[in-house]
Amino acid sequence: MSALRARLTLILLAVCLLFTGQALTAPQRAAAADPGYLMVHFTGDSATGQMLYLAHSTDGLHWNDLNGGAPVLNSKIGTKGVRDPALVRSPDGSKYWIIATDLCIRCGSTYTNGSPNFVVWESTDLVTWSDPWLLGAATLIPGGKNAWAPEAIFNPETNDYVLYWATNATVNGIFKYRIYSARTKDFRTITTPQIWIDPPGSTPVVDTQMTEVPAGIGPYRYLRVSGDGQNNVEASNSILGTWTNLGNLSSIGLTGNVVEGPVWMKFRDRNEWALYIDYNNPQGVREYRPILTTNPFDVSTYRLQDATSYDMGGTPKRHGAIMTLTAAEESRVLARWPNTPAQRLQSYNFPDRYVRQINFDVRIDPTVTPAEDAQFRLRPGLTGTGTVSFESVNYPGYFLRHANYDFQLVRNDGSAQFAADATFNKVAGLADSTWSSFQSYNHPDRYIRHYAYYLKLDPITTATGRSDATFRVTS
Repeated sequence: MSALRARLTLILLAVCLLFTGQALTAPQRAAAADPGYLMVHFTGDSATGQMLYLAHSTDGLHWNDLNGGAPVLNSKIGTKGVRDPALVRSPDGSKYWIIATDLCIRCGSTYTNGSPNFVVWESTDLVTWSDPWLLGAATLIPGGKNAWAPEAIFNPETNDYVLYWATNATVNGIFKYRIYSARTKDFRTITTPQIWIDPPGSTPVVDTQMTEVPAGIGPYRYLRVSGDGQNNVEASNSILGTWTNLGNLSSIGLTGNVVEGPVWMKFRDRNEWALYIDYNNPQGVREYRPILTTNPFDVSTYRLQDATSYDMGGTPKRHGAIMTLTAAEESRVLARWPNTPAQRLQSYNFPDRYVRQINFDVRIDPTVTPAEDAQFRLRPGLTGTGTVSFESVNYPGYFLRHANYDFQLVRNDGSAQFAADATFNKVAGLADSTWSSFQSYNHPDRYIRHYAYYLKLDPITTATGRSDATFRVTS
């Protein structure tokens, strides 16, 4: 009997070890499917380039454009252009902010005529963004001209955010760019700016970016890199405390203005870092390029990557921000901005006319200029199953919505009421089954139709109504 017990004990022990081994390998399997990385950026000096774009990467080195390579946010305030975006997540993940330079080169602005404000958006889910607002920065500095390249980081020492940026002003008789910092809780008001980085003499500094180092890695808590002619790398244990110079990027051939917009990213699955730089390559083309290191505190270990080891995707990626995503964030982002083509809605009984927005009102017109006013992306419906919603191409985040049975182009406020008003069932055309009609989600007895060329939501009871409510989805 004792021998039998011993044998059973050994069998049970072996089974437990088997299941324990399986449990230990589960995190390794899960790591292969870890969520990836999100980049927000602008693309260049064109009118469309100075909007905000998103890219996603599963490994931090190979990037895919979201939203078909089209912008996801644009600004219709200030200079009506944005550059150098920063992306900030609150410590509890309940809020996000994008802060960008309010500057539109070649569309009314120049690098010297003043851009004293930032443009700010706020979100609670990383996909539905508020209307933007202007945040004054350079105007709070005596003689301040421009406010460029904003960045922000949560400071646990003061339980608020440190916002920092470059402003050109005269201090002690020297006019140049310095990095200023201020504190804020909401990115709507800030404290009086203070000089944070001021190189000796007339040397200017722009494009500083910092990151927090996970606990237990290296001797410092924070790292920053600055566009100060030498591209110095510094470290500190306190954001607003003393910083120690660790060296610069000249050892890998990066000096002067060849480098802009540095941004740190730690790989989530290993102890390795990427420092992305907005790099003016030998061909004179600006593009992001990664520098890799397993020890960010030792500049001699930095390795500028060969073009074969990374892929920045289809659109140019200039001075932006990178966020490591949670699984929930990644799911929302990828669902919100699939590569859906831009399409038009052609009228059945006025085939030379297309649905378009004009000053946010919606009608059918021929020969629409600009063409984007008549272009929409048919998104999965904001509510319901198998439904559709119409998002504007040139006003990302704005959808066709009915109110009092009239249509307007309106920004999605994230409410259930908005979702219901902006959602439709796509059905066979009421006048021609090879075309399409769109039935209201929350008023299923009514359809989208045009009347006196304006879009309405009406019950359809006549042949004219059926023709008015029939459209072709076309490129």
